[in-house]
Amino acid sequence: MSKLEQLINELCPEGIEYDFLYTVMDYEQPTKYIVKDTKYNDEFKTPVLTAGQSFILGYTNESTGIFEASTDNPVIIFDDFTTSFHWVDFNFKVKSSAMKMLRLKKDRSHDADFRYIYHVMKNIQYTPVDHTRQWIEKYSKFKIHLPPLPVQEEIVRILDKFTELTAELTAELTARKQQYEYYKDKLLTFEYDSVGWCELNDVIISLNTGLNPRKFFRLNTEDAINYYVTIREIRGGMIVPTDKTDRINDEALALCNNRSNLEIGDVLFSGTGTIGETAVIVEYPQNWNIKEGVYAIKPNKKQILPKFLRYLLTATYIKTAYMKKVAGGTVKSIPMGELRKLEIPIPYPEDKEKSLAEQQRIVDILDRFDKLCNDISEGLPAEIEARQKQYEYYRDKLLTFKKKEESENEQL
Repeated sequence: MSKLEQLINELCPEGIEYDFLYTVMDYEQPTKYIVKDTKYNDEFKTPVLTAGQSFILGYTNESTGIFEASTDNPVIIFDDFTTSFHWVDFNFKVKSSAMKMLRLKKDRSHDADFRYIYHVMKNIQYTPVDHTRQWIEKYSKFKIHLPPLPVQEEIVRILDKFTELTAELTAELTARKQQYEYYKDKLLTFEYDSVGWCELNDVIISLNTGLNPRKFFRLNTEDAINYYVTIREIRGGMIVPTDKTDRINDEALALCNNRSNLEIGDVLFSGTGTIGETAVIVEYPQNWNIKEGVYAIKPNKKQILPKFLRYLLTATYIKTAYMKKVAGGTVKSIPMGELRKLEIPIPYPEDKEKSLAEQQRIVDILDRFDKLCNDISEGLPAEIEARQKQYEYYRDKLLTFKKKEESENEQL
């Protein structure tokens, strides 16, 4: 019998009490902590937070109106519109008033461990259906199980083991990515006279893009079974459709391919919006095609390897060069004509066999780093995802209790 089972049998054998979340939690509006100067700089000291996915927006040097938190005095920042939230144990300022800072009530009706409440909140399955402030009217009125304090503390100890391991893996992944970027830039930076420099257009067969659905077809029709790939589906050098990816029918797929002419070995490049995401097509795209703004670069494989070109397009100095070509207003883009003029290095241009061998050597080294850092089926990202799923599984198990009053029917 585990320690947790022993505690439950000893302290609450008849079941667990539960009550509304607001009976143990209190909130503060962030009005006096909102940052005034949004010119962030990583050299500044105080982070500016949002409760959304970005979390840390940047750093400010404002010295007044700082919300004070620490490992001994943490807080949960809660987005009042999306219900996303974060555990924070350091001083900060906030971006807007669309959030609340949550702490335990001083006059709470039950004993509560703050970290336990945090894990319970993560276990609440709720998606807002309207764009209104959620904490007071909706979220705080969820009922939560409140076992005796020793039980809460044991659950926290177990669940924090999982989160600590995930944090360690995430820190390792960050370090690996920094190492990867360093070696990538080093391997792809050449002495000017040791390589041949040419325009991208000189080593490719074609540069095409997909179609805009507004002019040629409709998305997500009843017969739409194929994926319409955008920047969102280009992840870690691969094309990864999800259940949120838009769909197109066979007729639209054919129209898109007439424009893009996708083939194995083509390099996809996001030329609009989030610029510079890349992927190499490794299997014939039978059930997907690309939107306009995703460029399909067809390399001349006798001169440049597809993966070598993809890595070049992600090198820091090459990205700096093509970002200077960006144009547009709200939505930025690189004109295809300007991308064709991009200057890139080709090792040993006078000896094609030697050049391709050197390109392959560099690709082989970078592939090993890339798999470790970006592969969602292997490497650290896969390990992190597995640990997260493990945490969620045990969180659900550990936070499911026998109710003290069987007549009640509320469940987390």
